[in-house]
Amino acid sequence: MTYEIFQIAGFIVTALTLGAMLFFSLVVAPLVFIKLPAEAAGGFIRELFPWYYLVSGLLALTASILFAFSNFTNALIAAFVAFAALGSRQILMPQINNWRDQMLAGDMIASSKFNRGHRASVLINAAQLVLLSILLWRIGLSPVMS
Repeated sequence: MTYEIFQIAGFIVTALTLGAMLFFSLVVAPLVFIKLPAEAAGGFIRELFPWYYLVSGLLALTASILFAFSNFTNALIAAFVAFAALGSRQILMPQINNWRDQMLAGDMIASSKFNRGHRASVLINAAQLVLLSILLWRIGLSPVMS
């Protein structure tokens, strides 16, 4: 019985994590750039991203802890998503912001670094979305959810 409770709670938190990440990526971020002037949009997104990564990372960490009581593989997948989010927040985003500032100041080398860093952040985010989708699929196939 306890196994099932942790598995279901992990499923709910994982679905919440995926939903929050998709909502931000597909609704919030595009709307900010559509509705706000470019300079304001960039500044707003820069302030919003640390919160995005913090919330998604903490939700994924919560899912990982819940899965630790029911399925080790699921716990590892969720932990990887959490690690990627928190690593992006603490390491990658500050560096991307620094390169962006240098780029706006006219540093052409920083421009290519910014583009590479931004691509890396997009790929990490896409990998997280795929892993969360796989995780939900795995749990959906488990006997607990039948």
